[in-house]
This record gives sequence, structure tokens and C-alpha cells, in this order.
Amino acid sequence: MKNHNQTSIRAYKSAGFIEKYQKLVRETVIPYQYSVLCDEAPDTEKSHVIQNFINAGKAIRGEDTGDGFYGMVFQDSDAAKWLEAVAYSLSLMPDKELEATADKLIGIIADAQDKDGYLNTYFTVKDKEKRWTNLLEGHELYCSGHMMEAACAYYEATGKRQLLSVMEKNAEHIYNHFITEKHEGFPGHPEIELALMKMYRCTGNRKCLELAEFFINTRGCDTEFYKKEKAARNWTVWGNNAEDNDYQQSGAPVRQQKKATGHSVRAVYLYTGMADLAAETDDKELFEACRTLWDNITKRRMYITGGIGSTVDGEAFTVDYDLPNDTAYAETCASIGLMFFASRMLENELNGEYADVMERAFYNTVLAGMQLDGKRFFYVNPLEIIPGISAAASTHRHTLTQRPGWYACACCPPNAARLISSFGKYAYGENKDTAFCHLYAAGEVSFENGMAFTCETGYPYGFTVTYKIRKGGNIAIRIPAWSRSYKLTINGKAVNNAPEKGYITIKTDDNDVIVLTLDDAPYFNYPSVKIPELTGCVAVTRGPLVYCFEGVDNENDILSLELCTDTELAVEKTDSTLDAVTIKADAVRKSVSDDCLYTTKPPVTEKCKATAIPYYTWGNRGENQMRVWMTKA
Repeated sequence: MKNHNQTSIRAYKSAGFIEKYQKLVRETVIPYQYSVLCDEAPDTEKSHVIQNFINAGKAIRGEDTGDGFYGMVFQDSDAAKWLEAVAYSLSLMPDKELEATADKLIGIIADAQDKDGYLNTYFTVKDKEKRWTNLLEGHELYCSGHMMEAACAYYEATGKRQLLSVMEKNAEHIYNHFITEKHEGFPGHPEIELALMKMYRCTGNRKCLELAEFFINTRGCDTEFYKKEKAARNWTVWGNNAEDNDYQQSGAPVRQQKKATGHSVRAVYLYTGMADLAAETDDKELFEACRTLWDNITKRRMYITGGIGSTVDGEAFTVDYDLPNDTAYAETCASIGLMFFASRMLENELNGEYADVMERAFYNTVLAGMQLDGKRFFYVNPLEIIPGISAAASTHRHTLTQRPGWYACACCPPNAARLISSFGKYAYGENKDTAFCHLYAAGEVSFENGMAFTCETGYPYGFTVTYKIRKGGNIAIRIPAWSRSYKLTINGKAVNNAPEKGYITIKTDDNDVIVLTLDDAPYFNYPSVKIPELTGCVAVTRGPLVYCFEGVDNENDILSLELCTDTELAVEKTDSTLDAVTIKADAVRKSVSDDCLYTTKPPVTEKCKATAIPYYTWGNRGENQMRVWMTKA
């Protein structure tokens, strides 16, 4: 069943659009986020992350911990994700000064590890006697998972083992607790499952694989576990409902789960681990469970932007087709997790629909989570913003009109940084005789199987993708479902092979040139009639990009606009402020003469043009209205 291991490409040196973002992460986001971790960034939420590790080291040595622990129970994970982003950035752009800064932080983290391998600043500084007694809320396994991911990435980027050794010792501690000593339980917030799979591949330690299997196979077998755990303790972190198994994805063993439920980030992190394990062990039953959950998300519970988790209540999935625009939660981390899930599904089955969703999530929700200057971030990604209601009404407090600089719960900013920096791992993959092009990413790519090529493209605004083969072999190129037409040539001759599950495979020799030309026309998109919020609405897309309408481009009033779908959309120009291509649509503007809430008089209609911008660029020109789905005239 296993087709390839997409994480095994030897090297990717980016260019074009992706390079621009990776340089932004390196030059702006990583330094800024480090200043936040050090509590040195002005006008931002206090982080205290690095000081927490310093204080944990003091606690282990029996010294005064000074100001103690500050922040969320999962605060350690911010440092882990920052280190992981640094690791991927160093692979792309070596930097001795940045590496030295990371090494220093790793030393501080190593100093915070207890003698038995335990590593968590919240419990080391604040509540040592409560370790492993609150898996529901404590996030100990979640924090360990993120640090394991960072350790693997940093070792692969630099060859330095200090953090990897720390996390090998931590994994041994966790193994002893759950496997050797047979303590019951599974993570309240899944994450460590996917991280253990990375540790297994990085170190070859089968205990990591066994531990991942244990957590995945144990989950949902005892639906009373969290209830019993809560009854055995007299404390809580934030009062989670121990009996809400849907929220914890623990209502049934994972192979029996049919619908994506509960906290959306937890869900897709879990499903990523499941898909990874299925590929590694050739577990067809587990893969079929993943496929069922994938279909439920992408066919019934996903926004057109690749956002998931429609409600602020628990940052969660609700029910099929409940996809409100103005109160959408669509957490940035959830779309990042959806990309993880998609990439691991590709490990099991070479199928273009996984890459299609991965691409949709990245170019829309993930990129929208970060301001164009890399200094401000969205946690929540609604599809409609109306100043005066959004961020103001009690039902809309979470849908902010502008990106904040940081958050007390700061999972999304460093998550976006590590994802963007590691984009090559999602764009390209391989097995022993084939290179896979899942996403279109300009740059130079080298594979473990010996293949190498250069990709030239202006994507996502340019729709010609050229592969100049430096070292030949089989290459499988995805044809996206959104492209109504395409042309594929090798050395100027047409390739007429029909796509198989969205991919065309070509045998190449050194110096061959492959050119893929995709459909560059913008299109109207129509929703399922089962989505009540979208009755009578249309959206605009071009290539992988979902477009939206902002008030600043449309007389500061998009509420009165209706789009005419009987005429063609027009690609207009590149907006210099946003560095993005805009689209013009024929529209009508409706107005009511009476200044009243309701009236019997029909509205006055006037023809006009409406301007749309890529969704990921919204909110970069001050506070104004925004909509993705527009009423059809």
C-alpha cells in the first residue's frame, strides 16, 4: 500500500513565491518570534517561554525559581515550534548566528530536563507532584510531541544531537510510564502520535513506533477513562468536560470513528498520526478509517478556503454542512493540521485530491493567518467581516477585523512559521524510482533516489510550470482538479497520458524539459444546496486562490453588492500594495431609499464593477468589510 515517503527528499532550494515567504519567515518572523519568547517584543502578550525553561532548570537544582511559571499549560510548545522553524530555515539559508541562538536555547531546554527524562516546565516549576495525573488537560504529551518534532528537524538540518538526545531520553521516560509500568491513558490533545513516528524514522528506535501504536490503538477503547481520571484528582487546569468524548475524539476506537468531531486541531493531528502509522505498518483497516474521516471533513465540514472547525465553542467541528461565514472559527493551526493529514494520506495512496486540499489550505487559510509583513497573525479566519458586528457582538468576539501582534495562546504564529519553512516537504516526495510533484514550488530539488530538477514557475499567479531535469528518472506530476484544461509537453512534444488519480507519470532523461500549462481563467464557484448559509451565493477563485471582496476596493460597501454570473470574470492587474492579482466582476449595487429597517419599496439597482483580491491578503489595508461568498444577482 505504501507508495513513497514524501519527507525523504534530499534538498529543496526555493525560488519565486515560496522563496519570498521563506525569506520573510527567516528575516522577520523568526527574529520577531524569538523576541516574543524572550519577552522583549513591544506591545505584545507576555510569553515567558524561555524564562520558564530557565526556572525549570533552577527547580531541578533546588534553587529559587524566581517568578515561577507563567502562561498556558502548553507554553513549552511555542519554543519547540520556533526551533523547528529555525531548523527548516537553516536547511534553506545557513546562518551561524541564528544557529548559535538556537543552540543556546537548546542548552537551556536540556538543563530543564529532569534526571528521569521528564521535560515540562509547567509541572516542573509549578506542580511536580501532579505529573501524569491529568492527561485530559495537562498537555504533557502534546509538549513532548512538539519538542520531538523540533529535535528531529534540528538534527536533520545541522547534524547536532543535543536536542535529539534530550527527546530520546524523554521518549524513554514516556515509554516506561505507559508501556513498562502499564499506566493507562492516551493524550487529551493528540500530537505526540505523529511526532513519535518522526522520532522512529529519525532514530530507528522501535520503542517510538510501539508508543505511537499504543496511543492510537488505546484511544477510545475505554470511553470512561477521562471520567475516571478526573474523579481520581482534586484539581483542574480549565475545567474540561471529561465526559465529552466527541470533543476528545475518544467516543470509539479510532478504527470505528466515522465523523470528524470535537476540537479541530486535535482531530487532524490525531488523524495525521493514524495515517502515518497506517503507511508505516501497512495497516489497511486504519487507512480506511482515515479515508472515512477525510471524506467527512473535505466533503461536508470544510470551508472553500480549506478552513476547518466552524465554531468558537471548543474550536470545533459541529455537524455536516454547518459552515457559517461570519462566525467561522477556521483556526490557522487547524488548516496546518489538515495539510499534515493530507501529506500523510499521500503516503498511503497517490491521489491528487489530497494534494488539492493541501494546496487549498496553504494558499488561503494558512497564508491568511500571517500579515503580509510577517509581524501580525490571525488565530481565527472568518469568511466575512463587518466592522461594528465582527469583534463587537458577543457572538462574533472571536472574528477580529485586524491581526493582533501575538496571543496569550500563541500556537498559530510559530506553527505557520514552521509550515512555510518546510514547504518543500509537502511540495515534493519520492519512492525508490519516482519523484512526485504534489505542489508547484519554484526552485531546485534533489531526491534521495538520485533524481534532480529545477522547477520554474510564477505560481500561484503564473500558470506555466517548467521542470528542467538535471538527473533523469520517473516523475509524477499532479494535475489539479480545479484546472478545467491543461497542456503537458516533454521536449516540446505533447504528453497525452490520462491522469491516474490526478497524476501523470513520465519517464525522463537528463536535460529533458517538461512544461505544464494550467488553466489561468478565474471562475465562479457554487456551493452545495445543503449548506444553508450559502443559499443564493457565489464565490470567485483563480487557480488555487480563493478571492474575497473588501470594502476599500468597493466604495466601502460590499453589503449592497450582488455579482452577475452571466458575464465573464476578468483578471485586472497586480495590486502593488498587496503584490497580488485582482479580479473584476460585473455586479449590481442595490440601495433602499427609505432609512428604515424594512420597507415595501423595492431597491434601486445600479450596474457597477466589483473588485476581488486573494483571500490571504485581506486585512492588510486597515479595518473594512470583507466577504468571500457574495449574493448572486
